[in-house]
Order: sequence, then structure tokens, then C-alpha cells
Amino acid sequence: MDKRQALKTYFGHSAFRPGQEALIDAVLAGRDVLGVMPTGAGKSVCYQLPALLLPGVTVVLSPLISLMADQVAALREAGIEAAFLNSSLSAEAYREVLRRARRGELRLIYVAPERLTAPAFLRFAQSGAVSLIAVDEAHCVSQWGQDFRPSYLGIADFIAALPQRPVVAAFTATATARVKEDVARLLGLRDPLCVTTGFDRPNLYFDVVTPRNRDACLLELLRKYRGRSGIVYCATRAKVEHVCRLLQEKGFSATRYHAGLSDEERRQNQEDFVYDRRLVMVATNAFGMGIDKSNVGFVLHYNMPKNLESYYQEAGRAGRDGSPADCVLLFQPGDVRTARYLIENGRDNEALSEEQRSAVQAEDLARLDQMTAYCKTRNCLRACLLGYFGEAAPPVCGNCGTCKGSYIQKDITIEAQKILSCVARVERKYTYGLGMTMYVRMLSGSKEQRITQMGLDQLPTYGILSDLPRNVIREYIEHLISSGYLALSQGEYPVLGLTAQAREVLFCGQTVSIPVKQQPPAAQIEGSGRKKRRRREEEAGEVFFENPDDALMERLRALRFRLAREAQVPAYVIFTNATLSAMAARRPTTTAELLDIPGVGEKRAFRYGAAFLELIRDFCG
Repeated sequence: MDKRQALKTYFGHSAFRPGQEALIDAVLAGRDVLGVMPTGAGKSVCYQLPALLLPGVTVVLSPLISLMADQVAALREAGIEAAFLNSSLSAEAYREVLRRARRGELRLIYVAPERLTAPAFLRFAQSGAVSLIAVDEAHCVSQWGQDFRPSYLGIADFIAALPQRPVVAAFTATATARVKEDVARLLGLRDPLCVTTGFDRPNLYFDVVTPRNRDACLLELLRKYRGRSGIVYCATRAKVEHVCRLLQEKGFSATRYHAGLSDEERRQNQEDFVYDRRLVMVATNAFGMGIDKSNVGFVLHYNMPKNLESYYQEAGRAGRDGSPADCVLLFQPGDVRTARYLIENGRDNEALSEEQRSAVQAEDLARLDQMTAYCKTRNCLRACLLGYFGEAAPPVCGNCGTCKGSYIQKDITIEAQKILSCVARVERKYTYGLGMTMYVRMLSGSKEQRITQMGLDQLPTYGILSDLPRNVIREYIEHLISSGYLALSQGEYPVLGLTAQAREVLFCGQTVSIPVKQQPPAAQIEGSGRKKRRRREEEAGEVFFENPDDALMERLRALRFRLAREAQVPAYVIFTNATLSAMAARRPTTTAELLDIPGVGEKRAFRYGAAFLELIRDFCG
């Protein structure tokens, strides 16, 4: 069997995705590789397919037990013999996996890096049976990555202890140039083929909203996504508890995940989500790394993450099968303070020295600035994300909140002059300066004690913008910062100051404008009669389909859910949403036609094809 036959037989695809073939060819030729590919781009195929064609066994180093179980279940459904070694196994089950591997019955073994030094596993690895070591989530080896794990630093020593060095393949979805260099060096990769396929996920819609009431905004979004599987990320455990309770009270099928729960509850809740018994997972960032659930239709961030790497990785858990999915971040200025507090008081990596920890903290604060800039930008969100990872992007993507929104340029020259004049007067009177919050209060005419104590209410610019809401004043100040008219100092208590460019606005006639999103007409907000009818029917528990393919898709989903429950595997392991969508559109009625559907391999067609073909024939009359 060659690589293309294996791709079709076991994975159901007739062609490789970008980057896959080059990485697979290099591994098969005995060369180390480093693949940086976005979530959903098919990284796992780059080591799973070579495992079928190489002698011996492939060891996959994976950080989480849940990922191992899901990957192994999917491989077995595809007809590939695989197993995992972790703390969930009994001693006898552990030994049986190693016995099967020695007999040549397994193609892949998933292992956590912490278990590489276990005597039984080390004896097996040193027997010479390992032909390939695949390092998943390879960015965890770098202290400059967002998920540094000290256990990954032992991988290079483990490889060096083997009598015959196997091929080493490292993969990650998010890595800056600095992290990629770290991965190659710390894993000891030898002349690796480095393939970066690009970070873009065209099927994902990105948006940032700044709601007055975060809970109300969240509920409105979830009503829009009702019936779809998704994740809501929160910054703290307390927020997870609050949001999960809110959603359950409002009738949403929600569960929760954070480090404060028992191991058993976390396992049960994650299983409920993966198996679609609960549609919404509310979680901290402790949830999700390696979760191979392909039918996640949305990822909402209730709070802003600490960096763009984490955000892109978490948002990227949506739409893994290529189906359209939404990634929406609910941003409020207080999120920046929360993230800064978590960075400055975090003790995640006790293995670091004080000097290393200080360097990492400085790097984390710089990345927080980039994350904040993303939340406040008026430019294309996708271009902002891709630019951060060093990838060129067109200024308009057509699939983000900025590009799809309707903006007009609002002239705020008068307001800008008032703000800049206020800063100028304060700089003359108070050499130490003031922070942004004090300026907002002063400009709005606040009568708070701190304002009067400092005599700010005696300046001519006090209350000069009292006709504007405070959030608008803050927005204008932030726009003046991003436009280069104001500067915010570094340090624990940053203060505002004028730049040389401010003079152009104050004295030289320079105008200032800010893009403002237009609200749709009232008729558009209400929607057409058909949309109203659909909403009424959904609220009544009925389903309204705009075309027959939607009705067929729902029946295919129901069949998949029943088969998955019988097989005791997650639904997406049977077929992904993208595969079901292709079935609904093409409506195959023979096995040959079914095998032409992307994602339908021979093994799955043999096991499940008859049931799906019968349903489609019945539907077509």
C-alpha cells in the first residue's frame, strides 16, 4: 500500500491538504520535520499515515489524557490499531499494551511526556521497536510559548537514550518565529524540514464586541447558536461557575470545566460535551488543548485571554472539520486589569528560576499589549491575527466583524482637541501625570473625592466632555493613543502624555476621525416575516428548514448520534459535520458514490455506509 492508497482507505481523502505530502515524504525518507499548521489543517495525518507504512511502532507524545483517548478511538474506527499509556490504565492493561506493541500488533502508542522515564516503557523503547516519535503540541517545550510544560524538556534526553535514533516529527498550531527556533533546538531536531502552511482559517468568522451587559450579550449570541455545539471561555473559575449557572437557568444544555473540580467531574463533563450530551462547555483555559471534537460550531470568549497565541488556539477549536464557525470575543476594559493581575501573580512554572520567571513575565505583559490592541483595532481582525504570527494578509478579509460591518468615518476633531488640551494643562500642573481613568473622570465632570482633592475640578477643561458617556470618552482617548497623538507610559501605573504629533491637531488644523460601526435599520434588525416565523417555531421546539438539504442534514445527524451511542464513541468519530454536509448535498445512493464523499474511508463505509445510504434513499423517496 502506498501513501495515497492509505490516505483514501483509512482517512477517506483523495488528495493531501497543503503541507501534508511534503512532511509525510520527509518522514518516510528518514528526515526530521517541524510542521506549523493551523488547527483543523490535518497535522495528525502527517504522523498517523507514516505510522502505517513504517516498520515498528510510532510513539506519539501528547500532553493530555483526553486527547489520547479521542485520537485512539478515531484511529480504531478507521481500522488502525492504536493504544495509549497513561494513568487511567491498570498495571495489567499497561503491560498488555506493551506486549501487543512488541508483537507488532500496534501501529501507534500515545504517551504523555511525564511517562517517558517509566522503567517498563523505557525498556520497551530501548528494544529498537520505535521507528518514529511524533511530538504533538510541540510549542509546550518553549518557555516563550503560551503553554510551557517543563516535562517536554525531557524529550530530547529520552531520544538520546535510545540505542537507535528514530525519526522525530514535531507539530504545533501556534508558534512565532522565536518559538519555532526554540522547538527545533530543545527537541534536538536534525536538519528538519520546516513547513509552515499558514495560520489562516478561512472558515472562521472573527468578531470583537464591547457589550454594556456581558451576560445579556452572551445569551443573545447563544440563542443564535441554539442547537450547535460550542465553547464559552472565561478568565477565572468564579466566572465559569457564574456563566454555567446562568446558562442552565436559561435552559441551555451547558456544563463546566476548570481546575477546581475533581478529576472525576472534569472527566465526566468533558465526556458529556465530546459525546454531545451537553452542547455548551463553559471553561477556563484548562480545557481544550488537543480536544479533537470536529463539530464545534462556535467559540465565545466571555473574557479577553492574556495573549493572541492562546486566543487563536482556543478560537481554533471551532470549525475543525472545515465547516463555517464563529469566534466572538466579548471585551470590556476591565479584562486588561484582570489579565495583568493573572500574569503578575501567576506561579504556573515553579521549575523556572526567578530570573527566568521575570523574563517570561515581561514577555507575557508585552503579549498582553498585543492582545489588547486586537480587541481595540478598527482594522481587519484576521489581518491583525495573521500579522502577529508573521504572515502577510490582505487588508480586507470579508469574514470578520470589521470587514462585514458597515463603518462610517466620524469626525471627532473638536473632542480630540478638548482631550489633548486637558492633557496639556494637567502636564503643566502635575509633573507626575495622570492615568487614563482619571482623565475620563475629569473630562466627564465627575464629583468624586479624588478629583476635588487634587483640584482637577478647578482646571478649565474639567467637565468639558460631560455630554458624552464615559465609555465613549475612553474610546476616543484610546483612538488618540493608537493614532499617535497620545502616549501611555510603561510601568505599574501608566500615565498619559502628549506626543509631538498632538501639536498638529491643537495648532495646525489636523483633523481626527474614528470609524464607527453603523447599526442596521430597524427593519433589518427585526428580520423578515420568514425569520420571525422561524424564530417562533424554534422557540416552540419545532424546526424550520429553508431547503431540503437542511432537513436531510438533521436526519443524518440523528443517525450519526444513534450509531455513536451504540459504538460508545464521539459522534464526529463516525463522520464529521463537513462529511455529513457533503452527503446532504450530493445524496449518494450507492457505496461507490458514498466513497467519493470526502472523509468516507473504506473502513467507515464498510461499518456505517449501509445505514446512511438507506436513510438517504428513503429521504429521496
